[in-house]
Amino acid sequence: MHRLLVDTASLESESPLVSSAAKSHLRVVRPKRGEEVELFDGKGRTRRYVVTMDGGDFVLSAVSPVETFPRPQSMTLFACVTKGSRWDWTIEKATELGVTRIVPVVSERTIVRIAADEREAKRERWERIAADAARQSDAKWLPEVLSPMTFAESLALVRKTECFVGALTNPSSAPVAEAVGRRRGGLELAVYVGPEGDFTPDELAALVKIATPVSFGDTILRAETAAIYGISALKAQLDLKQ
Repeated sequence: MHRLLVDTASLESESPLVSSAAKSHLRVVRPKRGEEVELFDGKGRTRRYVVTMDGGDFVLSAVSPVETFPRPQSMTLFACVTKGSRWDWTIEKATELGVTRIVPVVSERTIVRIAADEREAKRERWERIAADAARQSDAKWLPEVLSPMTFAESLALVRKTECFVGALTNPSSAPVAEAVGRRRGGLELAVYVGPEGDFTPDELAALVKIATPVSFGDTILRAETAAIYGISALKAQLDLKQ
């Protein structure tokens, strides 16, 4: 079933106005007259509609009541921004896996540099990528995508979570799945992934004071691969507890 992201007020309407973006999507997928589509607001509410036509425009008529889904368990991804499509891919896959918050970080060795006056535009673009991933993956909730921040700024948020950071330590860290399985509980779960050039010694020292160092396996992972590896471990443990 085709899905369209709309504002919450539209779900209360028996025949909501279709936004220009939604119309464009419908023109691409070409639903047949009488075919059903699902509207969702990214905040846990969905509703099914049937498609009709009026003078070449799509008209939607409700065929079900609004359905409400509970908020998923909190799961944050702290990740240093990677180059180009690799970062877009990270947002897409993290959304599919059910993260509830994405915190883009620019650390000392992050290759991508983002000027202060570009942060909001970047965040809005990343929100659109997350929304499209949610639409395709049948997610009912959109993740919160924060504006990019410095490594130092991210630490205040890390302190409010039970965070697992992929890091090489001596002695060696426990595998992430094992460490997450021993979590204390009570705090939002999070995973922190460094840049292509890894954390600086000072950054790593600051992180391991407030987060749990873990191993992401015996091979060297790209930053975007490590992000999804870590999120997958969190997601698997949360699913086991349900």
